[in-house]
Amino acid sequence: MECRKDIVSLIHKYFDEEITETENKQLKQHLNECNHCRNHFNELKKSIAFVQSSSHIVAPPNFTDLVMKQLPQPKRSNNWKRWMKKNPFLVAASVFIILMSTSVFSFWLDSGDELSVSGQANLIIDKDRNVVVIPEGEIVEGDLIVRNGSLQIDGQVNGNVTIINGQNYRASVGNVTGNIEEIDKGLEWIWYNIKSFLSDAVNVFDGKKSNE
Repeated sequence: MECRKDIVSLIHKYFDEEITETENKQLKQHLNECNHCRNHFNELKKSIAFVQSSSHIVAPPNFTDLVMKQLPQPKRSNNWKRWMKKNPFLVAASVFIILMSTSVFSFWLDSGDELSVSGQANLIIDKDRNVVVIPEGEIVEGDLIVRNGSLQIDGQVNGNVTIINGQNYRASVGNVTGNIEEIDKGLEWIWYNIKSFLSDAVNVFDGKKSNE
C-alpha cells in the first residue's frame, strides 16, 4: 500500500507537470509492471483530454435571458408589503407572540412531570404527597413558583405565588401579600409568560425613564 500511495502521488505530479525526471522514470517503470496503476493513469489521461477538448464550448450570448424567461414569475404581494410597512408594530408584535408561544409551549411539553420550586426560603418538599410546604413562621421574600406540585402555605409569602399543574392549600394563618395564580393548561402557561415578559419590559422602561 505504501508503494501504491507513492505512485498515486507521482501520477498527480505528472499531470500537474511538477514531476522530476527521476520521478518520471520511476513512474513509467511502475506502470509497466502494475496493471491497476496503468489503468488508473490511462483513465485520468482520457478524462483530462475530454475536458480540454470541450473547453472551447461556450453558451450562446442570450442563454441567460432565455433561461430567466422560462422561470415562473413570482406572485405579486404589493398589498401585503404595503400593509406591513404601514403597521410595523403589529407585525413585530405578531412575530413576537408566535415565537414566544412556540418556545414556551415547547418548554411546557419537554419539562416533564418532576416537582420543582423556585424561591429563596426554607421550604419542605414532600415528594410522597407531591407538595411543597411553607412551614408556620417561615417568611418567603419575593415571588414563589411551584411546578408539577401543590403548595401548602402555613407561613407567609411576601410576593406573588404561581402554581403550575397543582393546587394551593392555605391554612388560616397563611398569608400571601401578592397574587395567587394556578395554571393547569398549556395556553394559560403561555399567557402567563407573555404577561411576565411585558411586565418586566414595562418596569425596565419606567426605570430608565425615572433615571433620565
